[in-house]
Amino acid sequence: MSFHNPGYLFLLLLFVPLVFWYFWKMRKSDASMQISSLRGLDKFPKSTKIKIMSMPFVFRCLAIAAIIFAIARPQLSNTWNSHNAEGIDIMIAMDISSTMLGEDLKPNRLEAAKTVAIDFINSRPNDNIGFVLFARESFTQCPMTTDHAVLINLLSSVNYGMIEDGTAIGLGLANAVSRIKEGKAKSKVIILLTDGSNNAGDIAPATAAELAKTFDIRVYTIGVGSFGIVNLRLPTPAGMRTFQMDSEFDEQTLKNIATATGGMYFHATNNAKLKSIYKAIDELEKTKFRVQNFSKHTEIFHIFAAIALISIVLEFILRKIILKRMP
Repeated sequence: MSFHNPGYLFLLLLFVPLVFWYFWKMRKSDASMQISSLRGLDKFPKSTKIKIMSMPFVFRCLAIAAIIFAIARPQLSNTWNSHNAEGIDIMIAMDISSTMLGEDLKPNRLEAAKTVAIDFINSRPNDNIGFVLFARESFTQCPMTTDHAVLINLLSSVNYGMIEDGTAIGLGLANAVSRIKEGKAKSKVIILLTDGSNNAGDIAPATAAELAKTFDIRVYTIGVGSFGIVNLRLPTPAGMRTFQMDSEFDEQTLKNIATATGGMYFHATNNAKLKSIYKAIDELEKTKFRVQNFSKHTEIFHIFAAIALISIVLEFILRKIILKRMP
Protein backbone atom coordinates (compact mmCIF):
# COMPACT_ATOMS: atom_id res chain seq x y z
CA MET A 1 0.00 0.00 0.00
CA SER A 2 1.18 3.50 -0.83
CA PHE A 3 -0.11 7.02 -0.20
CA HIS A 4 -0.80 9.73 -2.74
CA ASN A 5 -0.39 12.47 -0.08
CA PRO A 6 1.95 10.92 2.50
CA GLY A 7 2.74 14.29 4.10
CA TYR A 8 -0.60 14.26 5.90
CA LEU A 9 0.54 11.26 7.94
CA PHE A 10 2.60 13.64 10.08
CA LEU A 11 -0.71 14.73 11.60
CA LEU A 12 -0.64 11.45 13.52
CA LEU A 13 1.89 13.14 15.81
CA LEU A 14 -1.06 15.06 17.26
CA PHE A 15 -1.95 11.93 19.20
CA VAL A 16 0.98 12.47 21.56
CA PRO A 17 -0.39 15.63 23.23
CA LEU A 18 -3.98 14.36 22.85
CA VAL A 19 -3.35 11.16 24.79
CA PHE A 20 -1.32 13.06 27.39
CA TRP A 21 -4.16 15.59 27.83
CA TYR A 22 -6.75 12.81 28.20
CA PHE A 23 -4.96 10.98 31.00
CA TRP A 24 -4.15 14.24 32.77
CA LYS A 25 -7.82 15.24 32.61
CA MET A 26 -8.96 11.81 33.88
CA ARG A 27 -6.58 12.02 36.81
CA LYS A 28 -7.82 15.49 37.76
CA SER A 29 -11.50 14.49 37.45
CA ASP A 30 -11.32 11.43 39.71
CA ALA A 31 -13.51 11.80 42.80
CA SER A 32 -11.81 11.27 46.13
CA MET A 33 -13.11 10.13 49.46
CA GLN A 34 -11.17 9.57 52.65
CA ILE A 35 -11.82 6.25 54.33
CA SER A 36 -9.97 4.42 57.05
CA SER A 37 -9.09 1.35 54.96
CA LEU A 38 -9.38 0.08 51.36
CA ARG A 39 -9.45 -3.51 52.53
CA GLY A 40 -12.39 -5.38 51.10
CA LEU A 41 -13.24 -2.89 48.37
CA ASP A 42 -11.51 -4.99 45.74
CA LYS A 43 -14.21 -7.61 46.22
CA PHE A 44 -16.75 -5.36 44.59
CA PRO A 45 -16.82 -5.86 40.79
CA LYS A 46 -16.46 -2.88 38.51
CA SER A 47 -19.59 -1.92 36.65
CA THR A 48 -19.80 -2.14 32.88
CA LYS A 49 -19.88 1.64 32.64
CA ILE A 50 -16.60 1.91 34.52
CA LYS A 51 -15.00 -0.67 32.24
CA ILE A 52 -15.98 1.20 29.05
CA MET A 53 -15.40 4.69 30.44
CA SER A 54 -12.46 5.30 28.07
CA MET A 55 -14.11 3.82 24.98
CA PRO A 56 -15.46 7.17 23.68
CA PHE A 57 -11.91 8.55 23.71
CA VAL A 58 -10.65 5.43 21.91
CA PHE A 59 -13.31 5.82 19.20
CA ARG A 60 -12.48 9.51 18.88
CA CYS A 61 -8.79 8.72 18.35
CA LEU A 62 -9.70 6.01 15.86
CA ALA A 63 -11.92 8.46 13.95
CA ILE A 64 -9.16 11.10 13.82
CA ALA A 65 -6.59 8.54 12.66
CA ALA A 66 -8.95 7.20 9.99
CA ILE A 67 -9.64 10.72 8.71
CA ILE A 68 -5.89 11.40 8.48
CA PHE A 69 -5.36 8.17 6.55
CA ALA A 70 -8.28 9.02 4.25
CA ILE A 71 -6.94 12.48 3.31
CA ALA A 72 -3.49 10.90 2.73
CA ARG A 73 -5.23 8.86 0.00
CA PRO A 74 -4.01 5.28 0.53
CA GLN A 75 -3.71 3.25 -2.65
CA LEU A 76 -3.18 -0.41 -3.41
CA SER A 77 -0.61 -0.95 -6.14
CA ASN A 78 -0.62 -3.88 -8.54
CA THR A 79 2.83 -3.90 -10.13
CA TRP A 80 4.28 -6.30 -12.66
CA ASN A 81 7.93 -6.30 -13.69
CA SER A 82 9.61 -8.19 -16.50
CA HIS A 83 13.42 -8.06 -16.39
CA ASN A 84 15.33 -9.92 -19.07
CA ALA A 85 19.10 -9.74 -19.41
CA GLU A 86 21.05 -11.06 -22.37
CA GLY A 87 24.72 -11.47 -21.54
CA ILE A 88 27.57 -11.63 -24.01
CA ASP A 89 30.43 -14.11 -24.37
CA ILE A 90 33.89 -12.81 -23.48
CA MET A 91 37.28 -14.52 -23.63
CA ILE A 92 40.39 -12.88 -22.19
CA ALA A 93 43.65 -13.93 -23.86
CA MET A 94 46.51 -12.94 -21.55
CA ASP A 95 50.24 -12.97 -22.24
CA ILE A 96 52.26 -14.45 -19.33
CA SER A 97 55.72 -14.35 -20.89
CA SER A 98 58.76 -13.10 -18.95
CA THR A 99 58.45 -9.54 -20.26
CA MET A 100 55.10 -9.29 -18.44
CA LEU A 101 57.18 -8.98 -15.26
CA GLY A 102 58.26 -5.50 -16.36
CA GLU A 103 57.86 -3.02 -13.52
CA ASP A 104 56.69 0.03 -15.46
CA LEU A 105 53.21 -1.02 -14.22
CA LYS A 106 52.94 -1.70 -10.51
CA PRO A 107 53.86 -4.10 -9.06
CA ASN A 108 54.46 -5.49 -12.56
CA ARG A 109 52.58 -5.81 -15.83
CA LEU A 110 51.19 -9.27 -15.12
CA GLU A 111 49.84 -8.47 -11.65
CA ALA A 112 48.36 -5.19 -12.87
CA ALA A 113 46.66 -7.01 -15.75
CA LYS A 114 45.21 -9.60 -13.36
CA THR A 115 43.89 -6.98 -10.93
CA VAL A 116 42.17 -4.91 -13.60
CA ALA A 117 40.75 -8.02 -15.30
CA ILE A 118 39.20 -9.13 -11.99
CA ASP A 119 37.53 -5.73 -11.59
CA PHE A 120 36.22 -6.05 -15.15
CA ILE A 121 34.80 -9.52 -14.44
CA ASN A 122 33.05 -8.24 -11.32
CA SER A 123 31.38 -5.51 -13.37
CA ARG A 124 29.88 -8.05 -15.83
CA PRO A 125 27.64 -10.34 -13.70
CA ASN A 126 25.46 -11.47 -16.64
CA ASP A 127 28.22 -12.48 -19.03
CA ASN A 128 29.87 -15.80 -19.82
CA ILE A 129 33.57 -15.10 -19.33
CA GLY A 130 36.63 -17.30 -19.65
CA PHE A 131 40.34 -16.82 -20.30
CA VAL A 132 43.28 -18.41 -22.02
CA LEU A 133 46.95 -17.92 -21.28
CA PHE A 134 49.78 -17.86 -23.76
CA ALA A 135 53.55 -17.58 -23.87
CA ARG A 136 55.39 -20.02 -26.20
CA GLU A 137 52.29 -22.25 -26.05
CA SER A 138 48.70 -21.54 -25.12
CA PHE A 139 46.15 -23.28 -22.93
CA THR A 140 42.70 -22.57 -21.52
CA GLN A 141 42.89 -21.72 -17.84
CA CYS A 142 39.10 -21.38 -17.52
CA PRO A 143 36.40 -22.03 -20.15
CA MET A 144 33.50 -19.59 -20.38
CA THR A 145 31.39 -19.61 -17.25
CA THR A 146 28.94 -17.49 -15.29
CA ASP A 147 30.49 -18.76 -12.04
CA HIS A 148 32.69 -15.72 -11.68
CA ALA A 149 33.93 -16.72 -8.21
CA VAL A 150 35.69 -19.76 -9.74
CA LEU A 151 36.89 -17.66 -12.66
CA ILE A 152 38.44 -15.03 -10.39
CA ASN A 153 40.05 -17.69 -8.20
CA LEU A 154 41.73 -19.26 -11.23
CA LEU A 155 42.81 -15.88 -12.57
CA SER A 156 44.34 -14.95 -9.22
CA SER A 157 46.49 -18.09 -9.32
CA VAL A 158 48.11 -17.22 -12.67
CA ASN A 159 51.88 -16.74 -12.46
CA TYR A 160 54.89 -16.46 -14.73
CA GLY A 161 56.48 -19.83 -15.51
CA MET A 162 53.26 -21.80 -16.08
CA ILE A 163 54.23 -22.03 -19.78
CA GLU A 164 57.62 -22.06 -21.52
CA ASP A 165 58.74 -18.52 -22.27
CA GLY A 166 57.96 -16.91 -25.60
CA THR A 167 55.14 -14.91 -27.22
CA ALA A 168 52.72 -16.81 -29.44
CA ILE A 169 50.11 -14.12 -30.08
CA GLY A 170 48.50 -15.93 -33.02
CA LEU A 171 48.24 -19.19 -31.09
CA GLY A 172 46.75 -17.46 -28.05
CA LEU A 173 44.14 -15.68 -30.18
CA ALA A 174 43.28 -18.85 -32.11
CA ASN A 175 42.81 -20.74 -28.83
CA ALA A 176 40.44 -18.02 -27.60
CA VAL A 177 38.48 -18.18 -30.86
CA SER A 178 38.09 -21.95 -30.61
CA ARG A 179 36.69 -21.57 -27.10
CA ILE A 180 34.23 -18.78 -27.83
CA LYS A 181 32.97 -19.60 -31.33
CA GLU A 182 30.41 -22.14 -30.09
CA GLY A 183 28.92 -19.73 -27.57
CA LYS A 184 25.17 -19.11 -27.79
CA ALA A 185 25.30 -15.35 -27.15
CA LYS A 186 24.69 -13.07 -30.11
CA SER A 187 27.69 -10.92 -29.18
CA LYS A 188 31.17 -12.46 -28.83
CA VAL A 189 34.26 -10.56 -27.74
CA ILE A 190 37.92 -11.40 -27.18
CA ILE A 191 40.25 -9.15 -25.16
CA LEU A 192 43.84 -9.84 -26.22
CA LEU A 193 46.52 -8.46 -23.89
CA THR A 194 50.23 -8.68 -24.65
CA ASP A 195 53.47 -6.72 -24.35
CA GLY A 196 55.54 -8.44 -27.03
CA SER A 197 55.85 -9.41 -30.67
CA ASN A 198 54.79 -12.74 -32.10
CA ASN A 199 57.90 -14.97 -31.99
CA ALA A 200 56.47 -18.45 -31.40
CA GLY A 201 53.60 -20.74 -32.37
CA ASP A 202 52.45 -22.21 -35.67
CA ILE A 203 49.61 -19.73 -36.28
CA ALA A 204 50.24 -16.20 -37.52
CA PRO A 205 48.33 -13.36 -35.81
CA ALA A 206 46.77 -12.35 -39.15
CA THR A 207 45.47 -15.90 -39.67
CA ALA A 208 43.96 -15.96 -36.16
CA ALA A 209 42.36 -12.56 -36.83
CA GLU A 210 40.74 -13.88 -40.02
CA LEU A 211 39.45 -16.85 -38.05
CA ALA A 212 37.88 -14.49 -35.50
CA LYS A 213 36.32 -12.43 -38.29
CA THR A 214 34.82 -15.57 -39.84
CA PHE A 215 32.91 -16.28 -36.62
CA ASP A 216 31.91 -12.62 -36.20
CA ILE A 217 34.05 -12.19 -33.07
CA ARG A 218 35.31 -8.72 -32.17
CA VAL A 219 38.84 -8.54 -30.81
CA TYR A 220 39.97 -5.70 -28.55
CA THR A 221 43.76 -5.66 -28.41
CA ILE A 222 45.75 -4.10 -25.56
CA GLY A 223 49.44 -3.38 -25.81
CA VAL A 224 50.86 -3.24 -22.28
CA GLY A 225 53.91 -1.28 -21.20
CA SER A 226 55.96 1.73 -22.14
CA PHE A 227 58.74 1.85 -24.69
CA GLY A 228 62.39 2.10 -23.65
CA ILE A 229 64.43 0.66 -20.78
CA VAL A 230 62.30 -1.12 -18.18
CA ASN A 231 63.29 -3.06 -15.05
CA LEU A 232 62.01 -6.58 -14.53
CA ARG A 233 62.59 -9.13 -11.80
CA LEU A 234 63.05 -12.74 -12.85
CA PRO A 235 63.51 -15.90 -10.78
CA THR A 236 66.98 -17.43 -11.22
CA PRO A 237 68.80 -20.33 -9.51
CA ALA A 238 70.36 -17.65 -7.30
CA GLY A 239 66.99 -16.16 -6.39
CA MET A 240 65.11 -13.16 -7.76
CA ARG A 241 67.32 -10.91 -9.85
CA THR A 242 66.59 -7.51 -11.40
CA PHE A 243 67.36 -7.07 -15.10
CA GLN A 244 66.87 -4.28 -17.59
CA MET A 245 65.22 -4.80 -20.95
CA ASP A 246 64.54 -2.64 -23.97
CA SER A 247 60.73 -2.67 -24.00
CA GLU A 248 58.98 -2.73 -27.37
CA PHE A 249 56.15 -4.63 -29.02
CA ASP A 250 54.51 -4.96 -32.40
CA GLU A 251 51.79 -2.31 -32.22
CA GLN A 252 50.95 -2.58 -35.89
CA THR A 253 50.02 -6.25 -35.60
CA LEU A 254 47.70 -5.52 -32.68
CA LYS A 255 46.10 -2.66 -34.61
CA ASN A 256 45.61 -4.93 -37.66
CA ILE A 257 43.92 -7.61 -35.54
CA ALA A 258 41.52 -5.07 -34.01
CA THR A 259 40.72 -3.46 -37.37
CA ALA A 260 40.11 -6.79 -39.13
CA THR A 261 37.61 -7.95 -36.51
CA GLY A 262 35.76 -4.68 -35.85
CA GLY A 263 37.40 -4.15 -32.47
CA MET A 264 39.75 -1.46 -31.17
CA TYR A 265 43.41 -1.18 -30.19
CA PHE A 266 44.52 0.35 -26.88
CA HIS A 267 47.93 1.10 -25.40
CA ALA A 268 48.34 0.90 -21.61
CA THR A 269 51.46 2.60 -20.30
CA ASN A 270 50.47 2.60 -16.60
CA ASN A 271 47.92 1.13 -14.18
CA ALA A 272 45.45 3.98 -14.52
CA LYS A 273 45.50 3.75 -18.32
CA LEU A 274 44.96 0.00 -18.23
CA LYS A 275 41.99 0.43 -15.90
CA SER A 276 40.47 3.09 -18.15
CA ILE A 277 40.85 0.77 -21.15
CA TYR A 278 38.84 -1.99 -19.50
CA LYS A 279 36.26 0.62 -18.49
CA ALA A 280 36.02 1.76 -22.11
CA ILE A 281 35.51 -1.83 -23.28
CA ASP A 282 32.87 -2.26 -20.59
CA GLU A 283 31.02 0.76 -21.98
CA LEU A 284 31.35 -0.44 -25.58
CA GLU A 285 30.04 -3.93 -24.82
CA LYS A 286 26.91 -3.31 -22.78
CA THR A 287 24.73 -6.24 -21.79
CA LYS A 288 21.26 -5.96 -23.32
CA PHE A 289 18.33 -5.47 -20.94
CA ARG A 290 14.60 -5.46 -21.53
CA VAL A 291 12.44 -4.16 -18.71
CA GLN A 292 8.65 -3.91 -18.78
CA ASN A 293 6.75 -2.17 -16.00
CA PHE A 294 3.01 -2.19 -15.32
CA SER A 295 1.42 -0.48 -12.35
CA LYS A 296 -2.23 -0.03 -11.38
CA HIS A 297 -3.36 1.99 -8.34
CA THR A 298 -6.69 1.39 -6.56
CA GLU A 299 -7.97 4.10 -4.22
CA ILE A 300 -9.06 2.79 -0.79
CA PHE A 301 -9.54 6.06 1.11
CA HIS A 302 -13.28 5.34 1.32
CA ILE A 303 -12.58 2.42 3.67
CA PHE A 304 -10.89 4.73 6.15
CA ALA A 305 -13.66 7.32 5.69
CA ALA A 306 -16.21 4.64 6.61
CA ILE A 307 -14.16 3.64 9.67
CA ALA A 308 -14.09 7.31 10.74
CA LEU A 309 -17.86 7.66 10.36
CA ILE A 310 -18.59 4.47 12.31
CA SER A 311 -16.18 5.54 15.06
CA ILE A 312 -17.87 8.96 15.37
CA VAL A 313 -21.32 7.33 15.62
CA LEU A 314 -20.15 4.87 18.27
CA GLU A 315 -18.53 7.64 20.29
CA PHE A 316 -21.77 9.65 20.17
CA ILE A 317 -23.84 6.67 21.32
CA LEU A 318 -21.49 5.88 24.19
CA ARG A 319 -21.00 9.45 25.36
CA LYS A 320 -24.54 10.78 24.94
CA ILE A 321 -26.63 7.68 25.69
CA ILE A 322 -24.87 4.85 27.49
CA LEU A 323 -22.42 6.92 29.54
CA LYS A 324 -24.57 10.02 29.87
CA ARG A 325 -24.04 11.74 33.19
CA MET A 326 -26.92 13.17 35.06
CA PRO A 327 -26.42 16.77 36.24
